[in-house]
Amino acid sequence: MGSLMKYVLLGATLLIVLGVGGLFYLGQKSQSGAAAGLVEGRLATCPSSPNCVSSEASASDGKRVDPLLGSVWAQLPAMIVDMGGTVTNRDATYVAAEFTSNTFEFVDDVEFRLTEDAVHVRSASRVGYSDRGVNRDRVASLREKLGI
Repeated sequence: MGSLMKYVLLGATLLIVLGVGGLFYLGQKSQSGAAAGLVEGRLATCPSSPNCVSSEASASDGKRVDPLLGSVWAQLPAMIVDMGGTVTNRDATYVAAEFTSNTFEFVDDVEFRLTEDAVHVRSASRVGYSDRGVNRDRVASLREKLGI
C-alpha cells in the first residue's frame, strides 16, 4: 500500500509541475505580440474564446460591453497608467495599452477607438482560452474610475 501511495504522490506532483510550467510558458508567450489594432477602421472582432470583451457592434451578446462616453477620451492615457497599464500606441482616435498580470505575467491588450459620440473599447487576452472575467472586470473598473 505504501508503494501505491508513493506513485500517487509522484504522479500528483508531476501534474502540478507540468501545470505550473504550462502556465509559465503561456505567460512568457503572451509577452510577444501586440494589440490587434484597427480592422477596416474598427476594433478587431473578439475571437470565439471567452477571454475578450468589446463595445463594437460586431461583439456577440456574451462579449458585449457598453462604449465609454466620448468626453473621457483625454483622461484615458493617465487612467491606464493609474490602473497599472502601459500605453503602447496612441494617436488622435486610437489608444492601445497592455496590462500584465502579477502571476505568470500574462499580457492582455486593451484598445480604445474614438468616434463622434463614444469611445469604443476592446479588452482581450493574448493567449489561453478563459480569462476568468478579468477583461470584463477591467473595463468595469475603468468605467468606475472614470465616474461613468
